[in-house]
Amino acid sequence: MAKITLRVNGKTHALDIDPSTPLLYVLRNDLDLHGPRFGCGLGQCGACTVIIKGEAVRSCVRAVSTVQGADITTLEGLANGGALHPVQQAWIDEQVPQCGFCQNGQILMAKVLLDRNPNPSDAEIRKWMSGTLCRCMTYYRVQAAIKRAAKAMAGARPEAKASAHTGGLDSIGAEREVGV
Repeated sequence: MAKITLRVNGKTHALDIDPSTPLLYVLRNDLDLHGPRFGCGLGQCGACTVIIKGEAVRSCVRAVSTVQGADITTLEGLANGGALHPVQQAWIDEQVPQCGFCQNGQILMAKVLLDRNPNPSDAEIRKWMSGTLCRCMTYYRVQAAIKRAAKAMAGARPEAKASAHTGGLDSIGAEREVGV
């Protein structure tokens, strides 16, 4: 056992835990956060996704010791003062979930995508989201919700009204410039 300090959704937690414990287990079992889900246990399905330092990370394969002191955001941490994040609201408006199991990963991946690329094309959305699996096949609704959230977020950004985004994401999710 070791003393581990985690900062999750803006709150600091001091834990005495085995440092090799998967972050997912700590979030669910010790911190009682149920957004991240256990799907495959191999980091392949995306149900366990969390955001660490602006990156979408699979928490089922990340040892808790590797994220000590980092800012971690779970689905529960997206809302701000009781107001849903635009991605969460778009998910409701587009009626995306069926069983809901994958929605944690879908929503957090969408948030990271829109943070990097505020106006993604349909192809960029499909490519970015391709590693987050949905058993119910709601991929078209996911895509529609991301487009809706992008519009809502653009309306909330004053600089977005002054200039259009000209970037995109390459095949590994890195930003690149696109000509206008």
